[in-house]
Amino acid sequence: MSLKKINTVLAAAFILFVLWFGTEFILSPQTVAQGYGLPHWPSGDGGGFLIVKGIRDVVLALVLAVLLVTGHRRALGWALLVEALAAYGDMTNVLAHHGSVATALGVHCLTATLMVVNGLLILRETRKDAAAPAIPAPQPAH
Repeated sequence: MSLKKINTVLAAAFILFVLWFGTEFILSPQTVAQGYGLPHWPSGDGGGFLIVKGIRDVVLALVLAVLLVTGHRRALGWALLVEALAAYGDMTNVLAHHGSVATALGVHCLTATLMVVNGLLILRETRKDAAAPAIPAPQPAH
């Protein structure tokens, strides 16, 4: 299997995973909140913040999906690297609030690190395309 196919499968898996997870946070935040790794359910009207997390995840997945579907592979690689910061941020949030270390590392850190690896592999795959000189368009004769 070629590097491009492996990268495409990995990127598609991230897109589907993040889209599914984000949608779950929007539709039933109280059901999936424990899987995030924080030790306490938000008090008062804090449950709305879980929906914000879901919306963020859905938007992140859609950005990746648009780049994948439109063939902007180099931009997809960069987006994966940048979006991995959200998962590292989730890991930091869980650890800072004395949440589950296993979830922080096994879910958030692992996801972020795999996104970084996938992004770097896509950038490596597209490196030749980025370094190739642009062919000038033919000029009309006067």
